[in-house]
Amino acid sequence: MAVDLPDDRKVHTTSVKVRFYELDPYDHVNHTNYFSYFETARIEFLSDMGYGLDFLKEQGFQMVVVDLAARFHVAARYGQELTIHTWIEESGRVKSTWRQLMLRGEEVVATLAITAAMTDLDGRPRRIPEDFTEKMQTLL
Repeated sequence: MAVDLPDDRKVHTTSVKVRFYELDPYDHVNHTNYFSYFETARIEFLSDMGYGLDFLKEQGFQMVVVDLAARFHVAARYGQELTIHTWIEESGRVKSTWRQLMLRGEEVVATLAITAAMTDLDGRPRRIPEDFTEKMQTLL
């Protein structure tokens, strides 16, 4: 599969290394751990934007996953270095759509499409703060 990163968007890159306890009985990464890798990359992206989870919480906001679609292409194994590219595809008043691409070298390991919603700390939908939206728009 060819690697298709968007040219017109800013892409954030994170690396993770597969640890032995993340393997299933078949000696490859258990499918649930891929979601942790992807989440780690999204959280690092938010932090690098200046909107880490701690900052959002202090402001009375949280981002919650409302939809996701994953595709697993090849198995990752112990000790391998995985690179995750993350970008924001679109941002609305409450929801944003993110795309993620996980690679081992040039080989596609997994892809993820995720929709996140901004809520208050009680889980009620809230408009994405204007400064956050402006920052996200510079990344679109």
